Amino acid sequence: MRVSPDAPIPDWSALETSFEHNAPDHHAYLDLQNGQVVTINDTRPEDEEKRQQIARTTGRFIHLDPASSREQYRWMERFVASVEDPALRERLTLAIDGKGAFRRFKDVLLSYPVERDRWFSYRANLLHIYIDGWLANQDVVLGAYPPWGKPEDPPEPNIPLEKPANERAPGPSETLRRTARDLIDRLPAIELPAAIAYLQYLLDKQPSVHHEPTT
Repeated sequence: MRVSPDAPIPDWSALETSFEHNAPDHHAYLDLQNGQVVTINDTRPEDEEKRQQIARTTGRFIHLDPASSREQYRWMERFVASVEDPALRERLTLAIDGKGAFRRFKDVLLSYPVERDRWFSYRANLLHIYIDGWLANQDVVLGAYPPWGKPEDPPEPNIPLEKPANERAPGPSETLRRTARDLIDRLPAIELPAAIAYLQYLLDKQPSVHHEPTT
């Protein structure tokens, strides 16, 4: 990345959000004239006008390439390798194995607030390294350096984490479901209609289900 006093200072917060948001129907562009980030969602018809403006204005907008799910998965692996508590490290190692890894990883950290906060800082640092590298490769000229300074690469190697074969630790949600099933099995048959009615009541209270973010 090059800096020039004549270039615009970008909206750094919007830039960070765009680089970590890698949904396939979401697109972000940096306006090289004013530093604003323009987002387009394929599911929003009202964004078509912005899409046409970008297509008409050659050289003004640059498409931002967010960190891929694979890249962000590697960030989780590196963080797990940095965890000092052997029990938590093993639990996280098993949690990120297979489909649903991001959700299970977050579920495990909910019970460890200190490590959860450290993860947010660790992830932000790796995101900043990714953004700096991308801007440098694109030779983008901006009006100021990023506010996060010069991020340092963590000491943990950027290599796949070795995982135990054929094992996966149940996340907190899986453990609770298991407990609920065990309690249902122990109930007398005469109590089952009341239990089912209450469970249905809880389901009816739930909001519409949203897809899990890719990050």
